[in-house]
Parts: sequence; C-alpha cells; structure tokens
Amino acid sequence: MTDTIFALSSGPLPAGIAVVRISGPQVRDVLVELVGKLPKPRVMTFCDMKGKDSAIIDRGLAVYFPGPATFTGDDVAELNLHGSRAVVARILEELASIPGLRSAEQGEFTKRAFLNGKIDLTEAEGLADLIDAETEAQRRFAMVSSVGGQRTLYEGWRTRLICARAMLEAELDFSDQEDVPGSVSDTIKCDLEQLAADVGKHIAGFKRGEILRSGFDVVIVGPPNAGKSSLLNALAQREVAIVSDEAGTTRDLIEVSLDLGGIRVRLTDTAGLRDATGKVEAIGIERAKARAEQADLVIQLHDLTLADVGGAMSGALLVGSKSDLAGSVKFDGMRISTRSGEGIASLLDEIESRARGAVGDVSDILPARSRHMEYLTRAHVLLRDAIGGFGGQVELQAEALRLAADQIGRITGQVDVEDILDVIFSRFCIGK
Repeated sequence: MTDTIFALSSGPLPAGIAVVRISGPQVRDVLVELVGKLPKPRVMTFCDMKGKDSAIIDRGLAVYFPGPATFTGDDVAELNLHGSRAVVARILEELASIPGLRSAEQGEFTKRAFLNGKIDLTEAEGLADLIDAETEAQRRFAMVSSVGGQRTLYEGWRTRLICARAMLEAELDFSDQEDVPGSVSDTIKCDLEQLAADVGKHIAGFKRGEILRSGFDVVIVGPPNAGKSSLLNALAQREVAIVSDEAGTTRDLIEVSLDLGGIRVRLTDTAGLRDATGKVEAIGIERAKARAEQADLVIQLHDLTLADVGGAMSGALLVGSKSDLAGSVKFDGMRISTRSGEGIASLLDEIESRARGAVGDVSDILPARSRHMEYLTRAHVLLRDAIGGFGGQVELQAEALRLAADQIGRITGQVDVEDILDVIFSRFCIGK
C-alpha cells in the first residue's frame, strides 16, 4: 500500500461544507505543499489552501492524524472546505497532480483499515450497513456489527473450537503422559454440544437479520379493481401507483418503502389476479404470484361490493376494500376504505406489529449476510460431525474442529479471504 489515496468523503455538492480525506505515506508532504505547514496532530487548523501556482484555492480547516492511531492505520488528513463544486473540483485536481497520489476506489479507506488490522470484516460490513441505514432499527442493527459485536461472538466460538482441538490432539500425541487425562473427547463433548446449539440458534436468526437489513416484505394481491393501487397510495400517503377503473392497469410490480416504528417495510403492488387477457398482463400476474410466495406478509384484498369475495390464501392477511360502499356485508377480515380513510391506520398498526414480531430484538447479534450463513452452516455441520466422534477416531474429530474453526475465521477475515475482499469493499461508496 504505497499509494496515497484521496476522495471527497462528505455528501453531494453543493453543500455548506465538504470534507476531502487523504490517507497514505505522503500525507505530511501533501499538507505542507497545500497549506504551507504540517498542522499540530489532531488539532483543526485554519489555513489557506494553495495550488502549485501559489494562488489560494480556498480558506478552510485542515487536520492531521498521524498513524497508526487512525481509522485506516496510515497517516490521514482531512480538509474541510466550502462545499462548492468548483472548490472541491480544484482541490481534487491539485491532489491528483501530485506524484504518488490517486483517487480512492470504492471502500478503499475501509479496506485499508481491515488490511492494517484496525477492523475485521464484520465491522467493515457493519459500517456499510450503517451508511445505508434508512430506519432506526437498521441503524441499531448495523451498530452492533460496526462496533465489534459479531467479531466478539465469532472469535469466542473460534477460540473454543481451537481449544477443543488442542485437547484432542494432546490426547492423541501424549496419551502416555500422566498430566494428559484420558478420554479428553468425553470431557469436551458437553462444551461442543452447547456450542453446536448456540451456532444452530444463531443460524436460525438469519431471516430476522435479513428482514432488518432489507426490510419486512409486504405484497398486496387480489383481483383487478379490488383497490390494490389505491391501498398502496393510501399506505404510502402519496401517489405511487396509477389508479384507474380499467381492469389490468397494474402490470408490473410497484414497490415503495415505509418506516413503521423504525422498521423498514417494503410494500409491493401487483397485477390483478385473473385469467390474463394478453401476454404482458400474463407476465405481470406470474410475477405477482412469485413475489407473493417470497413475501413476509401477503395482504389479500377483496372488493366488499362484490357478492363473492372469494376464498382466503393460506397465511394471508384478509382485507376488505370499499367498506364505505359495501354497507354491512359480512366479512371476516379487516375492513378499509381508501376514500374515507376507514381502517387505514389500523392496517398500518397491524403491519407494524407483524414486522416487529418478525425482527424481534433489534439489538440481537444475528447473521447479516449470505456469506456468513455459508460459513456458519459449514462450521455447524463439521461441529456436529466432530461431536459424533467418527467411531472414536480422535484424529478425525480434531480435523473436523480445525476445519470448523477455519470456517468461522473466514467470516471475520482471520483466515485467508483474499478472494472475497474486492466484492465486499466494492459495495461501499467512494470516500469510505
């Protein structure tokens, strides 16, 4: 990592303030060249920032953070500028003209922090989730990982696996020594069974973690003209979908995100379920059915003004629309009217309640990504194999525990993960 990298690390321009971050071995030289001196470490210094022609580009604040006590582990500088597009463009142009400096790639500051041992992969992923967080629940969930919650859990599991393996290998290699007790495998079996139970319970929480990160998925289905688009607009409190008396108006999936009590909820309007009258509508109906199968909650909408409201889908939340026109017709589900507003608040409360039930305690440590699940599942299988004993073959037990520990280590990056680093950090924004 000989290059010194730089990027705009603050938000879109124009803005009141823009922050340009620089990290690498040339930070001190860059500061001297730009501001005429090396500021006192960790003290924001008001200064003129000048180009090679000695003309002032801007007046702002510069701060110098000497490594290794920095986010990246290298020397770091931050320039606080006026958030003008012209000012920022000129500063970035000036930095790019200095030999040895280049623009940072996506996530490169965080990648350097990982490579320098400042954070592990779960903390890096937690930071990415924190940046992307849209709701309070997402923020809290991301914070658990970004401050090392997952790392502590997985490192603890890995340590237990390594200790168990060491005891088995001691029995195997030094069984003739008095200070190595016999049947060590029986002694550690209880701890391994508890560990397997803990890992299994953790794996079972993946769906909760997925909902926290991506949102509680709610799909509205029903026949044409049942009021699905009107309901989507009423729940979103804005015109998201086209509303028309013409059947089959909605032919593709229309999605909107809501923040209900701090939980992200994804609402999807779908094509009306009927025998399609055309190829495009048929595709829309198939997409609607597929989306409903994947949903965390299906709202099955019925038109209460029709004599036959149809049968109920298994597990669906039954909602009857147009209650203001239907009178006292008998219906076993919730009754709403998008025109009068009747039942809309109650329906939102019900969706929020179900979302809260699905995510549980947002401060729990849960698997956050598919790659976590891949390694955890492999580790769990290997752990169960080790507990099974391989017919008393201690060397096979020890090898299974070694492989299980390696799988856990891959989650945090303690074991070689070079092949996935670019994938992980490419999802960050520039400047982070």
